[in-house]
Amino acid sequence: MLKIGIVGLGSISEHHIKPYLTNSDVEVVALCDLNEVRLREKGKLYGINHLYTSYEEMLKESQVEAISICTWNNSHAEIAIKALEADKHVLVEKPLCKTVEEALRVEEAVKKSGKVLQVGFVRRFGENTTILQKFLDGGDLGEIYYAKASCIRRLGNPGGWFSDRERSGGGPLIDLGVHMIDICWYLMGKPKPVAISGHTYHKLGNRSHIENLSFYQAADYDPTHNTVEDLATALIRFENGASLYVDVSFTLHAKKDEIFVKLFGDKGGAEFEPELQIITEKYNTILNATPQIDHLSFAFEKAFHNEINHFVDCCKHNKKPISSVEDGVTVMKMLCGVYESAQKGKEIRL
Repeated sequence: MLKIGIVGLGSISEHHIKPYLTNSDVEVVALCDLNEVRLREKGKLYGINHLYTSYEEMLKESQVEAISICTWNNSHAEIAIKALEADKHVLVEKPLCKTVEEALRVEEAVKKSGKVLQVGFVRRFGENTTILQKFLDGGDLGEIYYAKASCIRRLGNPGGWFSDRERSGGGPLIDLGVHMIDICWYLMGKPKPVAISGHTYHKLGNRSHIENLSFYQAADYDPTHNTVEDLATALIRFENGASLYVDVSFTLHAKKDEIFVKLFGDKGGAEFEPELQIITEKYNTILNATPQIDHLSFAFEKAFHNEINHFVDCCKHNKKPISSVEDGVTVMKMLCGVYESAQKGKEIRL
């Protein structure tokens, strides 16, 4: 029975706690949050008595063997390193941290500890990902040489820590773009990134004046505070000649919210979002094939269950997770490369 502690009890923690509770090989034994009221409420809700406002104190609990980090981005690296030093396995929500320097320190701590660290790239665990991966592994699409992804919110800056660059590390790029970049890179076979051209825009703010259209707001939403970008775009070039284009926004004068992920190979292509579809050709005819599966789109809850179960299995059997710390470091290099390119106004080499 793997004994789990949860650090940070914001909304994303629910998608960790609930899958843990349904896993017969797990016992959630401790919760930690700075907000004492929320801490007590969650403890009562889930029947967990070991409650902490200090993660350092929680790490001293000998019965805690592994933790999920569901805190602000600026605390990910610090908590992960201290947990690894305390001989705990770690599942850390995306992004791994805020900077490449932090990411490298986490990677070094993983190597020294010999413990499992899994990064929360949850889209890797979707059923649509698993199915598409079989087509890719089978060579049905050939060489994937181009991908593009978009996650556009016309009105969707959550505010709170999401709009505070100090705590988040950035805006839609580090919150939404991390998923878009990672899943494309992962499905492309994880080629080495070598050059990035990025742009960020700060034009609209959080648009708190907009009426008659609701959107998710963080618990600490403050309409007067916003220090992150509205929109980010990037072109990433890889060592093997492949390229990836991505754009993401918290707010944009767009007709509607939109998400898509597309891969293009020399034998076929695939649309991954909003629904899985395989594009190929046979007998000189182009075919658009729709898999007959339960979930053509990304099944959020199921993917989190798959992610949590994979983490538990890796901890119990000392296996390397498919979303490893090394992958977390590379994704951070790409994210930070976009911000650096935007700030310098030129392409940067990695």
